[in-house]
Amino acid sequence: MLFRSGREHLEAIAFLRDLTTTLHDEFPDALLIAEDSSLFPGVTQPVSQGGLGFDYKWNLGWMHDSLRYFSEDPLFRRHHHAVLPAIAAYSRRERGLLALSHDEVVHGKRSLFGRMPGDDWQRLANLRLLLAWQWTHPGAKLLFMGTELANPDEWDHQKSLPWDRLELPSVQGLLHLIGDLNRLYRECAALHADDTNGQNLRFIACNDALRSVTVFERKDRDQRLVIVLNATPVVRERYTLGLPSPGVWQEIFNSDSRLYGGSDVGNLGAITARRDPAMGEPCSATIRLPPLSALILSARS
Repeated sequence: MLFRSGREHLEAIAFLRDLTTTLHDEFPDALLIAEDSSLFPGVTQPVSQGGLGFDYKWNLGWMHDSLRYFSEDPLFRRHHHAVLPAIAAYSRRERGLLALSHDEVVHGKRSLFGRMPGDDWQRLANLRLLLAWQWTHPGAKLLFMGTELANPDEWDHQKSLPWDRLELPSVQGLLHLIGDLNRLYRECAALHADDTNGQNLRFIACNDALRSVTVFERKDRDQRLVIVLNATPVVRERYTLGLPSPGVWQEIFNSDSRLYGGSDVGNLGAITARRDPAMGEPCSATIRLPPLSALILSARS
C-alpha cells in the first residue's frame, strides 16, 4: 500500500468505505461503531457524501471531558463551567456514542462511583447527575457493566461483579433512575429524534459559573424539554429560570427524587412560567433547584 501527500492513508480510507457499504448492503440491521481518536472528518457521514459510512463514532471527548468535570469537587466546578457547552459544541461534528467504558474504571483510575467527590450520598448524587447529563445529551448511550451497582472498586476481570450491592437501597434507587431515564429516552422524541448531530440542543444559560447551574433545551417538532443541571450540593430555593414559552411546565424527571435515593427537593411536579423575560428567554419561573441534581421540564401542550 502507498501513502499519498498528507497524513491520510487513502487505500485504508477506500477499504473502510467499501467495508461499511458492503456490510450495510448485506446486513441492513448491523450497527457499525468506530472507536477513533483522530480528528478525521466525516467518520459517520454516508459514503455517498464523502464520509466513511459508520453509524456512530465513539465520542471520546465527551467521555473524558464529562468525567473530568463531574470528578471535580463542586467547590471548584465554577472554574470549569465552560466544559459542558464546549462538549456540546464539538459533539455536533459526528454522530456520537456516549460511552462510560471499561477504559475509565481500570489501571488506577478508580470506579465511576469512586471518582465522584464527597461522601457516599454526594457520590451517588454526582453519579446520578452524570448519568442524567449522558441521557439528555445527544448521542447513543453505553454503560460499562457494574456502573448500575455503584461499585466502589475498580473493575477486575478476575472477580465477579459485586451483585450483593443490589440489596442496598441506594443501589436500588440508582437502578430505578437508569430505568426511568431509558423510558424517557424512548418516549420523548426531543431526546432522541436528532441524535445524528445534536442540532436540537440549545443552551439557555451556560454563564452561571458561580452557582454551577447549566440550562439547555432539547426540542422536537411536537415536544420541548428544558434540562436544568445544578452541579453543587446547595439547594437553590428561589432560582429564576428563563423559559421559552408561558404556561405550565411539568417536572417529568428529578434526579434528587427519593425514589432514586435523593433528598426529594423539587417543585411538586410542575411550575408555571409567566411572560417575564429572563436568561434571554421571553418567559420565566421561580423554581427550587435540588442539590447535585438534574431536572427535566416538559412544556404542557
